Amino acid sequence: MYFKSLSRHSCLFIFLLTGFSQLQAQDVNHADTTSNNNQDGVVTYDADFFRRYQPNTALDMAARVPGFNLSDGGDTQVFGADVRGYGGAAGNILINDRRPSAKQDSPTAILSRISADTVDRIELIRVKVRDIDLLGQTEVINIILKEDAPASVRWETYLRVNTDYGLTPFGSISMSDSWGGIEYNVGMDYRNTQYGDPGVIERFDPNGTLIEIRDDADKATGYDINGYFNAATWLGENYIKINGRAANMPRSLVTTSTRMPQIPGSDITSRIFDTTRDLSVLELGIDAERKLIPGLQGKGILLFSRLGRDPSSSQLDLNADGQQTRFQEEIENTVQKELISRLEFGWSGWEQHAVQFDVELALNTLTNSLVFTDDTGAGPVIVDVPGGNVRVEEDRWNFLLRDTWTVGKFSLEYGINYELSTISQSGDAVQERSFNYFKPRVLLTYSPVQGRQTRLRFEREVSQLDFRDFVTAKVFEDNSVTLGNEDLRPDRTWVAELSHEYRYGSIGVVKVTAFHHWITDTLDFLPLSDTVEATGNIGDARRWGAIFETTLPLEWTGLTGARMDFKFRLQDSTVIDPVTLDRRKLSALGGYRQDVLFEDENDYAVRFDFRQDIESALVSWGFTISERADRPEFKADELDLFSESIDLNAFIETTRWFGLKLTFLGENLTNNDQIRDRFIYMAQRDLSPLALREHREGNNGARLFFKVSGTF
Repeated sequence: MYFKSLSRHSCLFIFLLTGFSQLQAQDVNHADTTSNNNQDGVVTYDADFFRRYQPNTALDMAARVPGFNLSDGGDTQVFGADVRGYGGAAGNILINDRRPSAKQDSPTAILSRISADTVDRIELIRVKVRDIDLLGQTEVINIILKEDAPASVRWETYLRVNTDYGLTPFGSISMSDSWGGIEYNVGMDYRNTQYGDPGVIERFDPNGTLIEIRDDADKATGYDINGYFNAATWLGENYIKINGRAANMPRSLVTTSTRMPQIPGSDITSRIFDTTRDLSVLELGIDAERKLIPGLQGKGILLFSRLGRDPSSSQLDLNADGQQTRFQEEIENTVQKELISRLEFGWSGWEQHAVQFDVELALNTLTNSLVFTDDTGAGPVIVDVPGGNVRVEEDRWNFLLRDTWTVGKFSLEYGINYELSTISQSGDAVQERSFNYFKPRVLLTYSPVQGRQTRLRFEREVSQLDFRDFVTAKVFEDNSVTLGNEDLRPDRTWVAELSHEYRYGSIGVVKVTAFHHWITDTLDFLPLSDTVEATGNIGDARRWGAIFETTLPLEWTGLTGARMDFKFRLQDSTVIDPVTLDRRKLSALGGYRQDVLFEDENDYAVRFDFRQDIESALVSWGFTISERADRPEFKADELDLFSESIDLNAFIETTRWFGLKLTFLGENLTNNDQIRDRFIYMAQRDLSPLALREHREGNNGARLFFKVSGTF
């Protein structure tokens, strides 16, 4: 399977190797805008290095650091429920040696509100330096802002045209300044959106005969409004930071599904699925740090997050005459809260060592209420849904002791986490369970010369349970129910990772990483009956693979100012299927509109980025091509396969006029096919006859953006 994937992309590898061989003949000391900061594990990029990319924000600059992938540490765009506490949401971005005390206001969002004019330099850090806590990351970037920078206002507006759904306007504005010794950044943004996932479903009987065609026409509308606030100041010897975010993101999606049986004499019917969601987010964070005694640094963090969801969904069945034959409705109210208090202590008084001790208490709650009604003509009847009305609470302590020992060209980070948690439930299920886990970590880094580094990591990780998996969920479109599971346990993973990195010239990078994961209590679809499943623990599993990454300057091709970024991941996994008891792959993330995720459960993912910056004309242009393998979902009585064709994005931008940055961007230019093959069995999957097969194929439109942004 791997060799088939390699053959599909062999031309790209030939191109890479050819370019790399050409570069060996070039002077590899062109790092006139970079330095190693007197340490082989740190590379510094001055502001001049990024000028060729016409950056407007600190995020524009961070995204151009060669060989580095930005990460916010979790699903922080909506709610950081998939990351564990504050330390688990570390991400790999620092600002002035410090992490923002936030989870919902992601580091990349904060960088997007900081003008590029205020950035002095960016450090790529891959070893322990100064008093910086990498919080478990193997590498981070550190955005160093200019001191006493003047006030700046950064703004952006765009108009997005979806070829299938029309216009989406967006606007944002933020201001950075200081007042009375307080440095602050405040901003807001607004987006009005329209989108959809239309498609045609063909249904086949077990013999492959077409029995029905379903034409799903849908359209979603909504808006996002966000407000942000970040501030920092010195109070005596204490450095204080405050962060806040408030957001509201309602959505309304209506899908009309026309059912056209392919059996002579059958009537055409329709179903209307109506889904609304009112999502609100509030987060407040404060932290304070100071030097307690010489060599000992202390920091305290308090962080509160609240997520409110008020989703409702319904299904209206209409006969051939347009008359109602059935109406089902599900109304929910969901509130998630997280309160984190954390203390961090860093000791640098031991020569060649940097010792870190942290203690964190996280309190998480989810409260869900659900009312389900079914009206078949005699009026609505309330239907009891087990697992729909629950309250889940978790109290979790985490203790960390870690040391980084530097000897010559070697750096050894070693330590242990201990976690103690209690999860209690009330409502439809009542129980209380306690867990405790040891999480050791060892990271050995060898940096023989500037530009070369080898890292070996061995660590035990514990996942964060998504409390929504404790709640029953119904999918009207699939006519299926995923029950809540009150017996969920976090899965635990032993991670072994070996990587080697080679840097040359000012931007050249080649990085290869091999990994192997041993997973206990794997989270996947767990069958509860022949036809019903829940998210649950299905046993032990393994995952392994390799990632190849490169940033390749293309001057040798005659393309002045051009570069290519390439990332390719091969991966496999194995687990014993709880239905068939045979070995299979792990289930992946489903859905139609996801970006190419390199952490998903599929055979491969590949992304190719080309960019050329014509500095004399103040023009940049480029494109991105990405693809990934099929993503399977293994359920109790069905197998789903999600796939897409190649995705193509392209842009051209300039700063030639009035100091503004003008960008024309095209996303999903191929309007790629988004496919779902659904195999539904009579009872248990693969152990009973096939009942029917559904093949869904759709597109959600090419998207064209015209952006204007600037700073004053």
